Amino acid sequence: QVQLVESGGGLVQAGGSLRLSCAASGRTFNNYNMGWFRQAPGKEREFVAATDWKTGNTYYADSVKGRFTISRDNAKNMLYLQMNSLKPEDTAVYYCAAKGGLIVYSTPAKYDYWGQGTQVTVSS
Repeated sequence: QVQLVESGGGLVQAGGSLRLSCAASGRTFNNYNMGWFRQAPGKEREFVAATDWKTGNTYYADSVKGRFTISRDNAKNMLYLQMNSLKPEDTAVYYCAAKGGLIVYSTPAKYDYWGQGTQVTVSS
């Protein structure tokens, strides 16, 4: 089992920045691919970014590429999402998720563990 707790959400003006954090506990964090997803009201949960535990490679949705940065600190069992140049359409509940194995997925259903989410609201 892996327990995930997100923090860092809030209200920010368009063009501003936020840094989300995800604290992991339980099984070895180092061996899990980690992802960030988001869900806006009335919409399906969508992929934002992910990081590969073995290679350190990172992957981004086109909508956030160049604005968001995913990173992890294995020594602290922490996952981060730095969000810059925020837009109103980034408003959503943001979730971190963990997936064992060697393949990095962008499909939410493939992930094994989820946090409770943190609200990000970007005002125009």
